[in-house]
Amino acid sequence: MKVGTTAAIAALVVAALASRAEAGPCVRKDLKTVMVSQACAKGGQEAAKAAMKSFMGDKGIKSCNQCHSKLGPNYELKGDGLQQFAKLGGPLLQVKKDPIAKAPDPKAPDPKTPDPKTPDPRQPDRGGPTQPAGAGFASPMSGDPMLRFEKYTLANGMEVILSPDPSVPVVSVNVWYHVGSGHESYGKSGFAHLFEHMMFQGSKHVGEDKHFDLLKQIGVTEVNGTTNPDRTNYYETVPSNQLETALWLESDRMGYLLQPPVGKDGKPVDFKTSLANQIEVVRNERRQNYDNQPYGTMRFALSAALYPERHPYRYLTIGRHEDLSAAAVADVQGFFKTWYVPANATVAIVGDFDVPATKALVEKWFGKFPKSAKPKPVVVPAPTIKSTAIAVDDAFAKLRRVQFVWHSPANFGEGDAELDFVAQALGREGTGRLYKALVYDRPLAQSVGVFQGGSMFSGQFQIVVTLRGEANLDEVKKLVAAEVEKLVKAPITAKEFSRVIAGNEDATIRGLETTMGRAQLLQAYNHYLGDPNKITFDLDRYRKTTVEKIRATAAKFLRPDQMVTALTNPSPAPAPAAGGK
Repeated sequence: MKVGTTAAIAALVVAALASRAEAGPCVRKDLKTVMVSQACAKGGQEAAKAAMKSFMGDKGIKSCNQCHSKLGPNYELKGDGLQQFAKLGGPLLQVKKDPIAKAPDPKAPDPKTPDPKTPDPRQPDRGGPTQPAGAGFASPMSGDPMLRFEKYTLANGMEVILSPDPSVPVVSVNVWYHVGSGHESYGKSGFAHLFEHMMFQGSKHVGEDKHFDLLKQIGVTEVNGTTNPDRTNYYETVPSNQLETALWLESDRMGYLLQPPVGKDGKPVDFKTSLANQIEVVRNERRQNYDNQPYGTMRFALSAALYPERHPYRYLTIGRHEDLSAAAVADVQGFFKTWYVPANATVAIVGDFDVPATKALVEKWFGKFPKSAKPKPVVVPAPTIKSTAIAVDDAFAKLRRVQFVWHSPANFGEGDAELDFVAQALGREGTGRLYKALVYDRPLAQSVGVFQGGSMFSGQFQIVVTLRGEANLDEVKKLVAAEVEKLVKAPITAKEFSRVIAGNEDATIRGLETTMGRAQLLQAYNHYLGDPNKITFDLDRYRKTTVEKIRATAAKFLRPDQMVTALTNPSPAPAPAAGGK
């Protein structure tokens, strides 16, 4: 069966749920659809009715009866039947309920499926399971979504990931430099983010501040750059016939950023002047988004409480004012020559393109850069901390906020997925234990958020409670401690477990809807795991864990004697200066 990108995503929702190994159903309230993954397939109508009743009561039984009466005992859930079944709120399954029918001959050819021996010049060869040519994703019957891609390395060390999909005439170019604020040297905080800004200022053949203008002229639909502790990312999505322009722009700033472009006055741009300009832009960005934002001051105080001096995570990605102001041209150029080399970059291209022609373009624009060595980051583990309490006064905050923070596993590390379950069980809006305790049951909190956030070296687990004006802080602390202790002592429920798995599958599939979303996913898996083909691995981190492992992980990391409690107190705004407005 040949599946296009848009149709594949809808079909894969069905397949991923139908092929799940866990017993029992899962709830998808956000889509107002109840999906039963195994009950109906394995136990028939009675099992499905029991599962539906556990989530929807008598209404669930009614849905089952309606579906079975309309579709008959030997229904096949696809086409109009599948739409009717989904509309009634029944299970989404791609299985045939016919215990008498003869099983199909696996050797018999399917007239709808193209011959896998017939090559498609637009599709690259790669290891792993084979798929129908032109599919873009795996066949729905294979279960999890799987992106077709090819990964290879140029002679100079630059990695390339190609994932063609001709469904829509656009292509996304996504470049990751494997450097972030976590790789900065002491006294040079903010350099990774500063370079994100510098990369848009112009290079030798592009011209001063022309990057955005050139992309707008060719019909770009999205373009930006982002920096975090682990990597710096540049991307654009353009019409497929403008792919070479996007590659040329990325190539020129990779190879010629330090060579001055011609400015608007017809003279070479002075790098020092351009750098000074962007340093002030970044410092203003810090003032706007951190220094003068509610609860922004606490972000710096919390990092200082969690990490010792010289730890790369002590200073936020935005950097310190004093480090940015002291940045010299030689320091900045040295940072670029170390980290912005081809061997430390990965270029992902996803969308409508011809593979052989695109390989030639990549070689044309990137292949001639000299061979480089990939720098080796110094891994700095999270320190062991003792229970600490800090407080800051914030003139921009209107309500008190208390945060409970622990060190946690790195991104994709052991325990990372398990703490996601804990975060959802505690903080999910509507069903989270803390959300109900602090927002619904008692009018103590304006909002509750719980997050597990991992970076390359380590992560943070945070419980964030914004208090209502009259709330008793001590009562809030006791309730938070009690709910965390419950999760440490007893496993989460089956409903809480299934809810996280369903939400994770949903988020994964939604992330595959766009070419840029797929590019980012391929890049993330490649960066953190060394292999872009990790969708099933990622989903299995959640599906194959156990409630006991989740409980044990919570007990290991969420210890009260290794927690930072951070309180933000609103303070009166300072009086304006004499004569001011």
